[in-house]
Amino acid sequence: MSLARLALAKGLARHIRAGHPWVFRRAIERPPKLPAGSVVDLTENGKFVARAYYDPHSHICARILTLDPKERIDAAFFQRRLGDALALRRSFLDLRDTDSFRLVHGEADGLPGVVVDLYADFAVLKLYSAGLTAFRPLIVEVLPATVGHLRGIVGRDEMNGEKANAQSAPAGKLWGEVPPERLLIRERGVVFWVDVCRGQKTGFFLDQRDNRALIRQLARDKQVLNCFAYSGGFSVNAALGGAAAVCSIDSDAEAIALAEENVRANGLDPKHHRFLVDDVFDLLAAFKQEGRSFDLVILDPPAFAKSQRTVERAIAGYASLNRQALAVLRPGGLLATASCSARVTPEAFTGAIREAAFNSGIELMLLEERYQPPDHPIRLHFPEGRYLKFFVLRRV
Repeated sequence: MSLARLALAKGLARHIRAGHPWVFRRAIERPPKLPAGSVVDLTENGKFVARAYYDPHSHICARILTLDPKERIDAAFFQRRLGDALALRRSFLDLRDTDSFRLVHGEADGLPGVVVDLYADFAVLKLYSAGLTAFRPLIVEVLPATVGHLRGIVGRDEMNGEKANAQSAPAGKLWGEVPPERLLIRERGVVFWVDVCRGQKTGFFLDQRDNRALIRQLARDKQVLNCFAYSGGFSVNAALGGAAAVCSIDSDAEAIALAEENVRANGLDPKHHRFLVDDVFDLLAAFKQEGRSFDLVILDPPAFAKSQRTVERAIAGYASLNRQALAVLRPGGLLATASCSARVTPEAFTGAIREAAFNSGIELMLLEERYQPPDHPIRLHFPEGRYLKFFVLRRV
């Protein structure tokens, strides 16, 4: 097997051998003119360092697939990676009353840029690099045999750049049956309707599974406000946990409609819940002016920092949002606040909350500090993979 060889800038090889899976264009001495998806060997001083796939459309031009010079990138390679990922999930997740989880979490599972989420009998495949389009057929080929019970595979690619987007697969069937407009999934005994073709990300935020269960424990007899509610994951769990009342806010009318459906699907009466289609910032300000307050406020906003340039503005945004939430939180109440921005560190997020509390003249006590669940693992030499932060604080 003769592959193109790319010489690395001096000193980079040690980071790759330690486990970092990305190579930026500036780290290649002479970036070649190769098509997206070309398998290349990265070298230092003429010696093999790693095997990767190439993406000329991204500033991350090479992503590492293996450090073994004898390992071929073929169907058997993807089957091994998928099999290892499934074995890890079966070892760490309690799947007795849960049928949906992340099977492949990109770089952490040795398949950089690849995400596979399982929703009952359907898999959603999401590719984040044009360099992966050549491998899509191989992944689709081995996925059913690996999982063993799939009815269909849905494609949901997400790539940057016009040329990259031109190679993206449209949302829809890649294999097997066309998924229904709504799939009913189970998560720790709770059921949810999920739109795997049009819903955000792959249809549901599977990474908040443990935190939704925590809210179920904390919500008894509380007046709950769920901001950025999406399809009502936290709201349903709060209601099942015995909340006195739940108010759900999202700017997406379709998401709020789905939240109402999910309340009904769990045998809960939507009359005891309030669903509002509105801007969270505007509504929090209105609640403050009206003198409304809550015992538990949940903040799970979309990523505020999508590039390094926006980090400072994102931290300010988190501080502002949490300050507004504290203004409607009763003394002794709980604030459950999240950030899914990888570029915002846990320390920076904590600092934003601390600033919000200081500017509000409120003292907070940190009760829970959580990160990603085991089906969203983090490789220690890839800190960019650490993105989810979920804190529960009590207003003293």
